[in-house]
Amino acid sequence: MDNTAQIIPYQGSWPLEFSKIGVILRHGLGSLALRIDHIGSTSVPGLAAKDVIDIQVTVTRLDEAVQRAMTRLGYVRAADVTCDHHPPLVNGEDVEWEKWYFRPPAGQRPTHVHMRVYGRHNQRYPLLFRDYLRAHPATAEAYAELKRRLAQNLPNREVYTDVKDPAVDLVYLAAEEWAAAIHWVPGVSDA
Repeated sequence: MDNTAQIIPYQGSWPLEFSKIGVILRHGLGSLALRIDHIGSTSVPGLAAKDVIDIQVTVTRLDEAVQRAMTRLGYVRAADVTCDHHPPLVNGEDVEWEKWYFRPPAGQRPTHVHMRVYGRHNQRYPLLFRDYLRAHPATAEAYAELKRRLAQNLPNREVYTDVKDPAVDLVYLAAEEWAAAIHWVPGVSDA
C-alpha cells in the first residue's frame, strides 16, 4: 500500500461532498453537535489538497453520549488519537488540545472527523486557519506549493504531517494577527 501523501488540484465537488456528510452527522448527533464545520484544505476554494474531507464537530464535552451517537452512525473512534499538535507560544493547559478522531463508516468517501470541545484553542484554530486562507489566496497558494513539495519529497504520511505542522503554525500565527486586526469571529456553522 502506498503511504505517501497525494496532493491533487482543488475539486469543486468537495463542498457538496462535505454537505452530504454534514447532513448525516447533524441528523445523527442532533443537539450534541454545537457546530459541524468543513475545515482543512478541502474547505478553501482553489487550494490543492489530499482528497480527504476534514470535518470538525464541536461539542460541549467528549463523553459517552457523543461516542454512542458516532458509533450508531458507523464511525470508529481512533483511540490512539487524543490530541492535536500544540503550536509554540500558545498558552493553556494540555486539555486545550484534546480531541477525539473518528474514521468514516464503510463505503463513505475518505473523511477525517475531528471532535473538539467548544471554546478550546484547538476548536478555534482550524476555523481561523480556514478563514485566513480563504481571505488570503496568495498565502493559500504558497501553502499548496509547500504541501506539493512535501508530498513529493517525504517518504510517508506520518513524516509529511510532522513536517507540515510547524509550517501550518507559521500561517496560524499570521492568522492570529489578522484576526485581532479585523476582530474575527467564526461565522455560522457549515452544517
